[in-house]
Amino acid sequence: MAARPSVLLAPVTVTPTKPLTPSHLKGILWADAMVRSTEQLAEVTFRYSHTTYHPTEQTLGFWEFLDRTRGDEDYGSLSEEEIGERYREFRAVAERPPAAALRPYACAVEQGWVHPASARVLGLWSGQYARMGLRDPGLLTHQPPGLGLEETVERLVQAGLALDQRRFGGPVLLDATAHGLPLRRIVSADSRPNYLACALRELLPLSARHDETVLLYDRELDADYRLLAQVLRTLGATVRLVPVGRVPIDGRIVPARHGGWRGHTAEALLRAAAEHAPAAVRLGLRLYFIAVLGPGQQQSFRADLLHQCMARARRMLAAAAPGPGRAPGPRPEPLDLSRYRRSHLHVDPYRLTTALLGKRQAAPDRELLAAVYL
Repeated sequence: MAARPSVLLAPVTVTPTKPLTPSHLKGILWADAMVRSTEQLAEVTFRYSHTTYHPTEQTLGFWEFLDRTRGDEDYGSLSEEEIGERYREFRAVAERPPAAALRPYACAVEQGWVHPASARVLGLWSGQYARMGLRDPGLLTHQPPGLGLEETVERLVQAGLALDQRRFGGPVLLDATAHGLPLRRIVSADSRPNYLACALRELLPLSARHDETVLLYDRELDADYRLLAQVLRTLGATVRLVPVGRVPIDGRIVPARHGGWRGHTAEALLRAAAEHAPAAVRLGLRLYFIAVLGPGQQQSFRADLLHQCMARARRMLAAAAPGPGRAPGPRPEPLDLSRYRRSHLHVDPYRLTTALLGKRQAAPDRELLAAVYL
């Protein structure tokens, strides 16, 4: 029997500094469906490590800001929205803390420490993940990347893919100019990494060990992810880019750091769906955020359509229920979802999920729903 191919799925992470918004939910649900469907055809490594991205300035700076301005606040009693409001205050401040102020936080992160504010957010997310039927990628687990920052820079320089100018008082620049892409700073002159440097710490050792690496990301980050993909390809990896658009609220796409999430957080949406059974909520969320909204970002969030999807999910689940004498149980062999792969190894969640909504579509397979959506 031929060995199954290996796929690495590495979605962009959401920093644990604010509530989950519809845009966040879309990416998270998309990634979850991709992992669970692709597992039917390949060996999948799902890498979604908050540990990897804690060293970015936006996270460490927020933690330093909290300790400097709030002292020993009891974050365990705060909601995501309350912590998010503090994050919004931090992002509104023009002055950023010096590298020396962030260095103790960066060292603590490498040892597994998480600030109580972000630990609180991650704990709340863990409960929301369970209610939405999402696979927990290790929200509360210390998952350090495979390479240290200096080792990553050294590898890139040796491969001709980076310029380390720190000894001259400059930054580290990612250099894919040979492929027509502009230089991009990834480490500041005082050795502070951005999220691309953090991604490379994780992906350089992992991508080489997989037949396909799938980078699922926000369309606003397209230029950086094309650069990241080119670097990995130059080093021998097969990379697929899957951009997913954000979800406008009332026609506007507003970054979460600016607030504006009230009434549209994951917790608020789950509370509003209390009338629906848990399975209908899980399937309905996926029908709406994957199939109805699609990969673009033209449609604004509509609570009425979300609830229609949950009602549709209830009917689909009833139609797919096992008949008399047919006991539900684990499928002895994986599902054949190869027709939803196109020319790549991973399954396209949009093609798979829209197929469930076709007007002439037969009652959905119960095992498919259980394996991918519930």
